[in-house]
Amino acid sequence: MPSRISAIYITSAIWVLLMATALMTRPHLPVDETRYLAVAWEMWLRSDFLVPYLNGEPYSHKPPLLFWLMHAGWSVFGVNEWWPRLVAPLFGLGCLFLTRSLSHALWPDDKKAQDLSLLLLTGCLFWTLFVTLTMFDMMMAFFCLLGLLGIIKAYVQRQHIGIVWLVLAIGLGVLAKGPAILLHILPVGLTAPLWAKRMAGLDQHPPFKALHWYGMLLFSIAIGVSVAFAWAVPAGIAGGDVYQHAIFWGQAAGRMVKSFAHQQPFWWYTVLLPVLILPWCIWPPLWKALRANGKSFWRDGSQLFCFIWFGTAFIAFSLISGKQLHYLLPEFPALALVAARCLSQFKEQLKPSRLFIVIPVLVFMLLAILLLLLPTGVIPIKMPVWSGDVDGLGGLLLLVISIFALLSNRSDWVGSSLRMTFLPVGFVVSLHIALAPVLWSRYDMRPISMQLKAWEDAGIPLAILGKNHGQFQFLGRLTKPLTTVGQRNNQLPNFLRDHPTGHIVAFYRKVPTQATPLAVYPLRQKFMVIWDAKTVAQNPGIENRN
Repeated sequence: MPSRISAIYITSAIWVLLMATALMTRPHLPVDETRYLAVAWEMWLRSDFLVPYLNGEPYSHKPPLLFWLMHAGWSVFGVNEWWPRLVAPLFGLGCLFLTRSLSHALWPDDKKAQDLSLLLLTGCLFWTLFVTLTMFDMMMAFFCLLGLLGIIKAYVQRQHIGIVWLVLAIGLGVLAKGPAILLHILPVGLTAPLWAKRMAGLDQHPPFKALHWYGMLLFSIAIGVSVAFAWAVPAGIAGGDVYQHAIFWGQAAGRMVKSFAHQQPFWWYTVLLPVLILPWCIWPPLWKALRANGKSFWRDGSQLFCFIWFGTAFIAFSLISGKQLHYLLPEFPALALVAARCLSQFKEQLKPSRLFIVIPVLVFMLLAILLLLLPTGVIPIKMPVWSGDVDGLGGLLLLVISIFALLSNRSDWVGSSLRMTFLPVGFVVSLHIALAPVLWSRYDMRPISMQLKAWEDAGIPLAILGKNHGQFQFLGRLTKPLTTVGQRNNQLPNFLRDHPTGHIVAFYRKVPTQATPLAVYPLRQKFMVIWDAKTVAQNPGIENRN
């Protein structure tokens, strides 16, 4: 059985494997990753670290912490592409250490649960897929764990450092992704008298008076929010009225009342959650353990802590109109902790068996076969145009990993869980290898970005037809915004009139044939086409995207 210290080494090594695979097989993905790089790059160019900018306009969709951390690395290593890709994933690595610490705080004497929590979290398919991406939610998960650990330190263990951690978690969490951090932390803090009295070891300290605790909690929230306001107030003044309204309202309350994007029905998370936590939801021993320990859920304050943490956030995000799957990432450790505790306390005399892993292995074998068949064209349903570029080596690797997981021995539940973890980790690695040719040919924005940079250096005016997501700014190291045309009346005619030697980037499902473009680049299942202004002026309607 892996020891407690070896479990963190194993999961950390898995993180290194995932990151190495991602860095070697995947470019910066549009539109999110390239957009965040563009914002950091434009702030760097302007030497303005107060207000984020995108294409010359204040960027209000996200707070600045991720961009600041990118700048910190650039100031040490110089401007490069690899450091920004490590920033958010490093928080994912940090989540492993905080999850272990939280498990120890909840169940100090259960070392097996501490091992299992790391393996179960690392083995969640969606967590493993997401941990390598340049996004904000791993940062949010890290600060959520830090804040919850601070609550336990403060309320249960009576350590003042817990309040410091809670303040930092709230303040930095707001700077990472806005006030949503309170949805992840505050319900657990408000219900501390409920779950804490059921935790072992609380009798070592005198009872906590409710007025005292809620005063400390309110103080922590006030100081934490003040940390964020220390940036938001001057940034709002510097960014103007529209930017000020957006950061104080549009990205918080406005999203909750009626989202401007990503609207989904309230049951959306409920339907998709089983897929996100594969393969654990189809692993029979876990269901047996949950059923065997079901009666202890409400008696065990530590498990109640996890249920309040997950349940309140799950309900809140289900009721909010704007939904993305990664909004729930900060709650995945709660599921891993409960499942780990139940498995560690599983009293039934049932030894790990190959039969228990058959169903999960079959699922991943089917995925392996799908990856193997994609490039052959024998699948009897319509597949994307890029399916022929898939590398079958990825499917073969996943098939070998699945067979290994099935045939390997299991001496205990920790060892069995470790082998289950190999399945989603193997799938993510294999998926990167299989899709590498597709990603580099259809998602790599470097070629067009470098071409735009050459034209910018030559003094050629550049425009983009439609919304500019910042796909080209960082990868091309562009120093000027691209003119946006086509979103309002007269934008395109004015550009053609004022810049007759300019070039225009447009996006199409099919490349128009009535004229010859300057260049064509594939993008997903579409094409990026570059026209010179003269061609667009001579072919009215060519700018209409099909």
